Amino acid sequence: MASAVTTASEVLAKYEAVIGLEVHVQLLTETKAFCGCPNRFGAPPNTNVCPVCLGLPGALPVLNKRAVEFATLASLALNCAVRERSVFARKNYFYPDLPKGYQISQFDKPLAEHGWIEVPSGDGIRRIGITRLHMEEDAGKSMHDGFADSATRTYVDLNRCGTPLIEIVSEPDMRTPDEAYEYLTRLKEIMLYTAVSDCNMEEGSLRCDANVSVRLKGAEKFGTKAEVKNVNSFRFIRAALEYEIQRQTELVESGGRVVQETRLWNAAEGRTYSMRSKEQAHDYRYFPEPDLPPLIVTDAWKAEIASRMPELPKARRARMIAEYGITEQDAHTLTATREFADQFEEAARAAKNPRRVANLVQSELTMRLKAAGLELEQSPVTMKGVAQAADLAEEGKLSSKQLKQLFDLCFERTEDFGPVYNREKPQQITDSSVLEKMIDEVIAANPAQVEQYRKGKKTVAAFFVGQVMKVSKGQANPALLNELVTRKLDG
Repeated sequence: MASAVTTASEVLAKYEAVIGLEVHVQLLTETKAFCGCPNRFGAPPNTNVCPVCLGLPGALPVLNKRAVEFATLASLALNCAVRERSVFARKNYFYPDLPKGYQISQFDKPLAEHGWIEVPSGDGIRRIGITRLHMEEDAGKSMHDGFADSATRTYVDLNRCGTPLIEIVSEPDMRTPDEAYEYLTRLKEIMLYTAVSDCNMEEGSLRCDANVSVRLKGAEKFGTKAEVKNVNSFRFIRAALEYEIQRQTELVESGGRVVQETRLWNAAEGRTYSMRSKEQAHDYRYFPEPDLPPLIVTDAWKAEIASRMPELPKARRARMIAEYGITEQDAHTLTATREFADQFEEAARAAKNPRRVANLVQSELTMRLKAAGLELEQSPVTMKGVAQAADLAEEGKLSSKQLKQLFDLCFERTEDFGPVYNREKPQQITDSSVLEKMIDEVIAANPAQVEQYRKGKKTVAAFFVGQVMKVSKGQANPALLNELVTRKLDG
């Protein structure tokens, strides 16, 4: 068994993957891309529609200025060069959820090109190129499940038609599923920080297709790629890529041929399935959209949009490390979302020790959130509550054990730290005479450990501190206790 596993690993080690990602991001505008219909998820089917987004005869599109500003802001945040002149085109294909028979998109003259995102890779940083970022409208949604007659009928909801999108196409620069995962994580962070999208994958605000091929290490020519669709989480994208790399490697190694096709990810089975062949690129018969003039983004307009750029995650992490003395790991956790980073900074500036606030987030908050299956923004303990806990610990009013107990109660009761602390009011024992009495009792009960200490094993002092903590039910002041234990043992 071991040799078979080793052989499979050796085979995989001979090859490398080539991965490129196409990411669609819905823009968080009030109205759709070319009409005044509300751009909102969750409305009753086929209610947020009008002659323009349904493509009825005589209806003319009018470009949403805010969508252009959001797309330009995203382009600049992704280090792309924004074209002064870009052109909309008609992408022609027929599908039930595309009532016009074409999609307004951009083709040979996109809004922006030649950007990049840096991701951690191995021991260093890898720069992943972005080929292009272009604007387009979304199609409707075909629903194949959830109805009594779903076995024989498909339902169509056209509410999504006309929703403004940006499509971000990466270069085929990624070599591992982990790099793809990091690229998507950084991309989502940037979209959230710029507030151009809510990136809600469950609602379809962020969708990703992955193109993957394999080749022998050292080869220059790309292998035949497969496109993987229907992946609704970053974790599943990583798993789908791992499966597809192994499938293609085994196929090539056994003398087979990888077919250019579109494949679907089945999360329940942990594998991909062939959806349709894609031997040649589909002919979408692009031609310039006759009802829309070229989009002109002047230098002055671009500069005005750039002036709204917030501090982006990478720069913010570097500043917070320098300003608050926190670790890189702390900084990554605390900048997971712009809102959470804002809350931390507000609390850190008011706290007695910002680093202790960061430590409590890592040691007491994230572990419990993970166990409860919650995100940071769903925490019952606010950042203000964490800062209050940090200050009490800094003042010596709470021991680490008491902190843990209080955080446990917060999660059990789904309450913030302040109310729980005010009700419980755990008190530390700071009376030296009370603590000395406990220490004397523990020393008298453990003569062997006393002898070890006096023979030079000074680390035994920690044993006595622990025993007194048990006797005091965690209420002994740690700093005072350590001092008294050492003094007693030395005496």
